[in-house]
Parts: sequence; C-alpha cells; structure tokens
Amino acid sequence: MSDNKNTLTDAVHDLLRKAIIEQALKPGMRLPEDTVGEQFGVSRTIVRHALVRLENQGLVVTLRNRGAFVAEPSREEAQNVFEVRRCLENEVVRLLCQRFPENGYDRLKAHVRQEENVRGKDGPVSIRLAGEFHILLAELTGNTVLARYVSEVVLRCSLIMSLYARSHSSDCAVDEHSQIIDAIRDGNDKRAIGIMEHHLGAVAGRAALSPQTDSIQSILSHYGKELNQ
Repeated sequence: MSDNKNTLTDAVHDLLRKAIIEQALKPGMRLPEDTVGEQFGVSRTIVRHALVRLENQGLVVTLRNRGAFVAEPSREEAQNVFEVRRCLENEVVRLLCQRFPENGYDRLKAHVRQEENVRGKDGPVSIRLAGEFHILLAELTGNTVLARYVSEVVLRCSLIMSLYARSHSSDCAVDEHSQIIDAIRDGNDKRAIGIMEHHLGAVAGRAALSPQTDSIQSILSHYGKELNQ
C-alpha cells in the first residue's frame, strides 16, 4: 500500500474509531463501505483496510455476505472485558508508583485540565477524554506491550458503555483521575489501586441499552469534515 493510502487509511480508521468511542456510531450499526467512502471522500479499498483494523481492535465485526457492523458485545463479554481491564490497570498503577517518569505528573495534570474544560458541556467528548486518560497512564509505564493491551481494552470498554451505560458522570471521573495522579506521585500504590478499583467498578456498574436514531450519513458527515480540512 502506498504512503498516501496508508495516510488515508489511518485517517479514516481514526475518525471511525472516534465516532464509535464518542458514541455517535452505536453498537450494531451497519458500516457500508460505499457509504463510508462517500462521506469521507475515499475509495472502498481505503475503507475496507480501516474496517479490518477496527475489527482487529474489537470495535467492528464483519458478517459474511452482510458487511461490517459496529460490534455489539454481549453482557458476558462486557463483564469479561472489565475484569481484564481492572487487572491491567492495577498493574499500570503499581508500576507507575515504582517508576513515575519525570514529566508524568505534568502530562497527566494537563490531560485532566482538558477533561475539566468539557465538564458538563459535551458528554461524548468527556467519555473519550476519560478513556484517553487511562491510555496515557499505561503509556507512561514505558511498557509498550502493556500500553497496547490497555489501549485496546479501554476502547472496547468505551464501546460497551455506549451500549449498556445508563449515564456518564464526568464530575466523578475527573475528580477520581486527580486522586489517582496524586496517589501515584506520592508512591502510594495501595491508595492508587484502591481508587482505581472504585473508579472502574463505578463505570462497570452502569448498564442499560441505548437506542440509535441517527443515520450513518448524518453521523459521518460531521466526522468527514475533519478529513477534508
């Protein structure tokens, strides 16, 4: 694949992922290659490559003779994903308490300031930023394998929340993120893990179905503008 195709595939992948994580594209929604391509102004081949990457991340499923759909995790799968996430993120916190990078505190506080700026203003963006906070924590460990797995499981949790979540409390998320940062800076792994356990437990505890009403064209027209800027 040429560099230009790689760049376009990356862009389409990132925008589709963003649309899924921000809960614009809901679980079970069909993603026709031609429709997606039209909205983003790219070929079906580019869309197909982007969808394969999303499928590898557990965000999309492809059904034979039916095409690609946003994944619909079952409640059992959702529970399994959250169990794995708790294990991984406890290890992230433990490692950071042992080896917190010099710029770690400033980077995390800067991210929390972004979360505070959208507090009460934009639910989908606050949900995406909340997930990115956890991904940043994992990246700061310096363990690229751990960071990759955490990134995948956090993205899948964001998808799960769009299917089952009753609500999203950005206030609680931001406050607990700040508490986690302070506990890590103090090297208090017991407190940091305790806050993380409570935080993730509260997230996993909210579950109810949310219906999708908007068409894929109207949803992707918004994200397509970003590609054409």
